[in-house]
Amino acid sequence: MPKILIIEDEAAIRRVLVKILSEENDTYHVDEAEDGLVGIEKIKKEDYDLVLCDIKMPKMDGVEVLEAAKKLKPEIPMVMISGHGDLDTAVNTMRLGAFDYISKPPDLNRLLNTVRIALDSKELVVENKRLKKKVSKNYEMIGESDGIARIKAMIDKVAPTDARVLVTGPNGTGKELVAHWLHQKSDRSKGPMIEVNCAAIPSELIESELFGHVKGAFTSAAKDRAGKFEAANGGTIFLDEIGDMSLSAQAKVLRALQESRIQRVGSDKDIKVNVRVVAATNKDLKKEIADGKFREDLYHRLAVILIEVPALNDRREDIPLLINYFAEKISGEQGNAKKSFSAKAIKLLQNYDWTGNIRELRNVVERLIILGEKEVSESDVKAFASK
Repeated sequence: MPKILIIEDEAAIRRVLVKILSEENDTYHVDEAEDGLVGIEKIKKEDYDLVLCDIKMPKMDGVEVLEAAKKLKPEIPMVMISGHGDLDTAVNTMRLGAFDYISKPPDLNRLLNTVRIALDSKELVVENKRLKKKVSKNYEMIGESDGIARIKAMIDKVAPTDARVLVTGPNGTGKELVAHWLHQKSDRSKGPMIEVNCAAIPSELIESELFGHVKGAFTSAAKDRAGKFEAANGGTIFLDEIGDMSLSAQAKVLRALQESRIQRVGSDKDIKVNVRVVAATNKDLKKEIADGKFREDLYHRLAVILIEVPALNDRREDIPLLINYFAEKISGEQGNAKKSFSAKAIKLLQNYDWTGNIRELRNVVERLIILGEKEVSESDVKAFASK
């Protein structure tokens, strides 16, 4: 049931608003506050889906209520009620975050339409937050080891900046998690996060994938197409396995970093882009530079901040936490009750040689959940972990 709060010092106006809303929809729960101070106290204690607030009130005016409410619960839509002389102020409240304003005396249709639209907007905000939280859960960084603590501290320092970051470490250690954390904790978090696996794209197509192309640029270019850099404009581009990128593509990426401009394949027109670049590799790029396979100038452009993700064998103390996390996540995905692991089973898994790192551990946990007993035992690990 939607909960609506009316903050209005004129009792007659409050009665009219309550009557209109109650008669229109008997599922609305309507509360009243006779001034701004009382209204703020109610907002602190209750979760409202909409607030209707008068602008001119004693003790605390509507602008002050709006500013205080937005600090307390920014997701609540606020509709301001304005007298004839308050219209300029009402318009100004929109800049301060008000959803809309209605004039006194309230027009029935205008009021009801505004209320319906505002309630719909609240549902969208809540749903978007839920989806964002769901997405974020897919990129949780599990662990309390010194190595993971250092990475988390580094992310907290670096994320708010636009500094380029190079993430290194063996396959399966979670380099993409670092990239997502950097994006989600940055000022670009509302913008796109575009991922490119440089190793998965044929060398002859990588430039088109990154920078786009114009019609006729090559045989299969039937129409103009934007690339990943354009798609990431205003956000972050994650260049995974950048050590596998061709030298010609590296040259174009270097230009994009130097000038914040790109050119689509087959075009000489510059396109300005505003993109933060996070790159990752499992290769020793300094060796690749020595072998002539990677540009040294590009390395220095990318590695403004260097974050090294440790192998799972170097953070074994995190394995029990990871097992518990994966067991809960996998059981939830399968719609089953979470399976527990015995202490001996966990100890045995801690002592394994995890050449495939976290990715391998997750696969083993999933196999044990499917094939093991209600509580995964040491014998289950010996039978099904296949080490």
